[in-house]
Amino acid sequence: MMQQLNLPLISPVLCAVLAGLVGLLVGSFLNVVIYRLPIMMRRNWRKECLAYLELDAEAELELFNLVLPLSRCPHCSAAIKPHQNIPVISYIFLKGQCANCHNPISPRYPTIEALTAITSAMVAWHFGYAGQTVFALALTWSLIALSFIDIDHHLLPDSITLPMLWLGLLLSLFDVYTDAHASIIGAVAGYLVLWSVYHLFKLATGKEGMGYGDFKLLALFGAWLGWQYLPAIILLSSLVGSVLGITMMIVAKRDHTIPIPFGPYLAVAGWIALLWGNDINQLYLRSTGL
Repeated sequence: MMQQLNLPLISPVLCAVLAGLVGLLVGSFLNVVIYRLPIMMRRNWRKECLAYLELDAEAELELFNLVLPLSRCPHCSAAIKPHQNIPVISYIFLKGQCANCHNPISPRYPTIEALTAITSAMVAWHFGYAGQTVFALALTWSLIALSFIDIDHHLLPDSITLPMLWLGLLLSLFDVYTDAHASIIGAVAGYLVLWSVYHLFKLATGKEGMGYGDFKLLALFGAWLGWQYLPAIILLSSLVGSVLGITMMIVAKRDHTIPIPFGPYLAVAGWIALLWGNDINQLYLRSTGL
């Protein structure tokens, strides 16, 4: 069970507001991570392939990482000035258009910033002014980045998933969210459950139903929350995935043969379990009479 790491008292409302403001800033950075990290990974893979084939790597014309080059309009390449990059507010004042070429700015940018702010405030409201809040915020921000990268590229980068998995195991040594025994079993069980489903599905259909990144993501939740929360996460993710998948096929006329990434559903279910997993488990036990 979760053990509270108490810090000096502060108003829950103030704590949530501060976390929301920090979330806005972090959300702006997450937009950069979501866009640039897959490109950085592809470039690195290409370099590794060329090196393996003993071919000369192509020289990069421009340094490209999470910091450089500075943000600019994708249409006209005009540099985005600091006052034009204020989370959500700049989008509203610019009326969703580039200040230079007036081409539309994707509404996803302020959406991710607002989502990060709201979820951050909810985490701070739930855990209060405590050590648990700091780590839960880090997990929340990581899940947002993973979810949108998976939506765009069907990819869950190890550079985000694995460090967070190891952090969950480390936190279990101090009983922050669960104990080490439950955490280690949770990490192993989380990976093996989806690994088994993957191979059984492939054996039965000859197709791959999910990626290895999904195994690692569930292992991450097992490490953070313990094996006891895995059934609820699997059930919630399957339920959310089924509802949204059917909705997209009916409303958006999405082709049922197009694969739908499972990572975002796992992320949503795991985040819900982080905040309310114990209540969900207790409700299930009461409803089943166990």
